[in-house]
Amino acid sequence: MHVSEIWRYPVKSLKGERLNEAEISKLGIPGDRQIAVIRTVNGRFLTSRSKPRLLGLQGSIDADGVPTINGHPWNSPEALQLVREAAGEPVTLEQIPAPQAFDILPLLVATDGAARYLNIDHRRLRPNILIADVPDLEERKWPGRVIAIGDVRIHAQQLRGRCVMTTFDPDTQEQDPSVLQRILRELDGSTALDSSVLAEGTIRVGDPVEILER
Repeated sequence: MHVSEIWRYPVKSLKGERLNEAEISKLGIPGDRQIAVIRTVNGRFLTSRSKPRLLGLQGSIDADGVPTINGHPWNSPEALQLVREAAGEPVTLEQIPAPQAFDILPLLVATDGAARYLNIDHRRLRPNILIADVPDLEERKWPGRVIAIGDVRIHAQQLRGRCVMTTFDPDTQEQDPSVLQRILRELDGSTALDSSVLAEGTIRVGDPVEILER
């Protein structure tokens, strides 16, 4: 098994960016989900669960370390206008200190085996780390165990309960409800692993992966 993809999502609920390598800290990948879309009406997070057009916007981090939206600095009028158009309602963009913007834990680890079993584009699962060469549903044996990547140690705490975001095509945002229906019917509603970091370090695409007992 090996690391095949690394993903960071600088703006929560927007498209992520692929990395060749990443530092893994106790709070996950630096820069991940540091900007959030906030509903003006109630001050809560607005996500692509209810506004899938957000998935059509690209979140990135530029050479100066500034989060961007479709190439515009996150705090620019141009970025805000793009997000407001996608949201279809008044919103603001705010910088959120980790771990407040995480849904559950700092890292989400997915496997090609589960994506292959479901016959879906793995990007629907929005992983931080995709592990390749995993047999079918082997990941379901991993909760409570440790994912070792070089010196990095990641605790696979639990399988992630999935939501409507899995039903949206990451490129077109077209919805296919059968994706979530199948996850609910065949996988008890869960796939990929909510994970925390036990030992920090750097991981790279191609790094070997080993599963250890904690």
